[in-house]
Amino acid sequence: TMPTDPSCTEEINIPCDYLFYHTGLSDAVVGIILLVISLVVLCISLFVMVKVLSRILKGHIAMTAKKVVNADFPGRARHLTGYVAMLIGAGVTILVQSSSVFTSSITPLVGMGIISLERMYPLTLGSNIGTTVTGILAALASSKVDQAMPVAMAHLFFNITGILIWYPIPFMRNIPIAGARFLGETTFKYRWFALTYILFTFFLIPLAIFGLSLAGWEALTAVGVPVLLLITSVVILNILQRKMLNRLPVKLRNWQFLPLCLRSLQPIDKIIQKISLATKHVCCKPFDDKPDNTKGQPSASEPSIAEVAV
Repeated sequence: TMPTDPSCTEEINIPCDYLFYHTGLSDAVVGIILLVISLVVLCISLFVMVKVLSRILKGHIAMTAKKVVNADFPGRARHLTGYVAMLIGAGVTILVQSSSVFTSSITPLVGMGIISLERMYPLTLGSNIGTTVTGILAALASSKVDQAMPVAMAHLFFNITGILIWYPIPFMRNIPIAGARFLGETTFKYRWFALTYILFTFFLIPLAIFGLSLAGWEALTAVGVPVLLLITSVVILNILQRKMLNRLPVKLRNWQFLPLCLRSLQPIDKIIQKISLATKHVCCKPFDDKPDNTKGQPSASEPSIAEVAV
């Protein structure tokens, strides 16, 4: 118990009791456990929220929402529709304090056809701006504002710079939208492509660039320049095949001159399907060892001899 004597100035430190207090686990282990639990709860919450939205937005509600969300301002003010959508995306993200929640909520609506991809684009850009407010508020609450605020401002101006590059010019905003359509169609055809794209884009390629940078600018230049030249050549040839097909040599009018593994994902898809089938066969093999009692008997779809005779 704490002393009630007002003249007593001695401080007594009583340890607080918490969930993992009596487990003997270190702070690092407790932090990892809480991180995993929070990620699981976040994923479950997003999944349930998407399912609820999919059930609610049907019928007349879906048609009304589609007309309202995808509508443009009348007259010359229609050019401002995208910028207003950015403000809405930023405002909602500031309210929920999470761009992941906002984008995960409207992504299935795009798949349902309620929100168009052209309207989703400015909403996502605005969400990227809104999520920087969290960093700014955290910097203001920090004891070292002079060190924390530049990081928050770098985050803000990085997103603003990306918007200035990819949105104001109509031609430039079509590039991310076309890329999104391509990735969506490829993922619809090859379901494993989504995980592969995430693995390469966010893990393997950054790690490779980081490793080459540690090796020195010579190694980074020796590998990076040929890769950039190859990507640039592929992009230019694709544009020429669309715009000036008749002026190209016959061999360069399509990609048939390349091996199939360099111009299609079908060979990789066949390998993944074989691995998947082999895995299912191994997992389900104990259940397939039952004796076949129907051997020699006609199947339901196969007529018997008597039926044929009749």
